[in-house]
Amino acid sequence: MLFQIKSYLQFLWHSKNEHAVHSPFVFSLLTKCFYDKKLKPEYAILKKYRNSLLQNKETIEVTDFGAGSKVFKSNTREISKIAKTAGISPKRAELLFRITNYFQSESLLEIGTSLGLATSALSLGSRSVGTKAKITTLEGCPETAKIAQKQFISFGLTNINLEVTEFNNYLNNLQTSNFKLIYFDGNHQKQATLDYFESLLPTITNETVWIFDDIHWSSEMEDAWKLIKKHPKVTVTIDTFQWGLVFFRYEQKKEHFIIRT
Repeated sequence: MLFQIKSYLQFLWHSKNEHAVHSPFVFSLLTKCFYDKKLKPEYAILKKYRNSLLQNKETIEVTDFGAGSKVFKSNTREISKIAKTAGISPKRAELLFRITNYFQSESLLEIGTSLGLATSALSLGSRSVGTKAKITTLEGCPETAKIAQKQFISFGLTNINLEVTEFNNYLNNLQTSNFKLIYFDGNHQKQATLDYFESLLPTITNETVWIFDDIHWSSEMEDAWKLIKKHPKVTVTIDTFQWGLVFFRYEQKKEHFIIRT
């Protein structure tokens, strides 16, 4: 916790808003997406989705996985408590919806479904693309995945394909697939994050958007973020403290932005 407080204070010191951004691409993203304050009808659906989980007192056996297929934790937890502590925040879910909607991505990947709070934002955000938009979401815990699948059906989120799998196995056996948007929220360890990054590099295009969650979670995650920023194929990155956004636009010069949201 002390490390995160120190990191956040450093973030506040260095962070800027749209007025300090001179990149047209990033300026447009901030003004038309990040800082869009208009109320969206989809926000009400996201709230209902969350509330249905917060009211669910059912208990399930939760299994978490470390690097590779090694199980490092298995315990019984109440669904409402998982939704309260392990899921994306309401503000971040709305931002993820806006980002997905802004980039109009047809093919999306999420590493780490949990109860589907972020998945629902991806699904609703991609609806404007039409029936072509497809989301693949990966979850290692079968019981958690069952709850998420029930939620997707209940809320009519039909463009989601939930895969119960160990992440590395899935990514290592992935056939060529151009995921336009990828949300990384499955394993907050340095090596695992870098492994996912390297495994998915062959899928990038000029329009690819990657979002890494919890880049300041620990010193190891900060190290992983620094290495990702330095990668020669990465051109633009945006640090929002909670997330790190990565772009591979060949026409952009290499720039790193620290942005308040």
